[in-house]
Amino acid sequence: MKPRIFIAIHYLELGGAEISLIGLLNAIDTSRYDVDLFVYSHRGELMKMIPAGIHLLPEVKEYAQIEKPIKEVLKQGGWKIALARLWAKFQFSRYVKRCRPKEGSAIFQYVFNAVTPLLPDLYKYGEYDLAISFLTPHNIVAEKVHAKKKIAWIHTDYTRISVDVNKELPVWDKFDKIASISQDVTKTFSQIFPSLSDKMIEINNILSPSLVRKRAEEFPVIFSKDVSRVNLLSVGRYTFAKNYDNVPDICKRIRETGCNVYWYIIGYGGDEALIRSKIKEAEMEEYVILLGKKENPYPYMKACDIYVQPSRFEGNSVTVREAQILCKPVIVTDYPTAQSQIQQGVDGVIVPLDNMECARGIVEVIKNRDLQNNLIAYLQTHDYGNEREVEKIYQLINS
Repeated sequence: MKPRIFIAIHYLELGGAEISLIGLLNAIDTSRYDVDLFVYSHRGELMKMIPAGIHLLPEVKEYAQIEKPIKEVLKQGGWKIALARLWAKFQFSRYVKRCRPKEGSAIFQYVFNAVTPLLPDLYKYGEYDLAISFLTPHNIVAEKVHAKKKIAWIHTDYTRISVDVNKELPVWDKFDKIASISQDVTKTFSQIFPSLSDKMIEINNILSPSLVRKRAEEFPVIFSKDVSRVNLLSVGRYTFAKNYDNVPDICKRIRETGCNVYWYIIGYGGDEALIRSKIKEAEMEEYVILLGKKENPYPYMKACDIYVQPSRFEGNSVTVREAQILCKPVIVTDYPTAQSQIQQGVDGVIVPLDNMECARGIVEVIKNRDLQNNLIAYLQTHDYGNEREVEKIYQLINS
């Protein structure tokens, strides 16, 4: 009998963590391992990209209600889940008054602490050799799955988000290992949870260059026939972390130097209204273009002149690596983990996060064709495939 792996994730909307999960699923050798994938809510463009050898478990109504609008949950008869979520919001509001967090990430742990006791267990699927919780909060794999070993995954810089350590630590403690996507993510997580340092292992986001290149050829994209234009592209959710609200000001500063720049942004999320207001405020309606959600962003990456990741913070950016696979000059802001992914001037350029200095750095790259050509030449000869990272998972099962 083959070893059994259980993997859980909230949904498969477009996002870096979700795309890295698809990479992991494609990398697992299903001739050697049986893999059950449990998606709490069967939604998202990436559902269709689940590999054929992966067994998708049925959606369970109560799990699908965790993040649906509460009105919709009540219409479906899920009043217990709805009440638990309202109680979590009340508890979180008290935490906010007491601790004044800089942003609201901590609420998710409050919600999962409240709803998990109401969810049916998943023991009917039997015992697994390894269970993986791919996105926080990790309560469900910790409490509802029977497995010999359990891993929780982290994808972000924990020093840049607000967490209630007292709420989260008991959940992390239930896992045998905690998988981090980079050295910097490991370091920052350990600063917040020093007692968990011994559990840390590093497993990089798994990407298949052949798949990225294949999808980049699915349809043509032409931003403009005007050869004087410089087409910048960013891809990611419209959230505080991605810093898209500052893009209009940065773009305006770039254009004021005489560079004929157009900046396209692919994504979706709660900050869209804020970003649009900043575009209007900067009078950049013609030059900062929100393309919205794209099921396949790779043809746009292939068509752009320079890929820009203007983030406030990142774990290990999947889209940066994808742009490098497509041999695009990449510019990232100097967020804390940037140097773990970019060799300055070799496979990308790191610029300051400050708007003025960021604009100046982008202009320098635009005007330096030799630098752009050198970046492209390096990327064309470098293999960014890392499917062998999956061996680390096999080792955990067999150890």
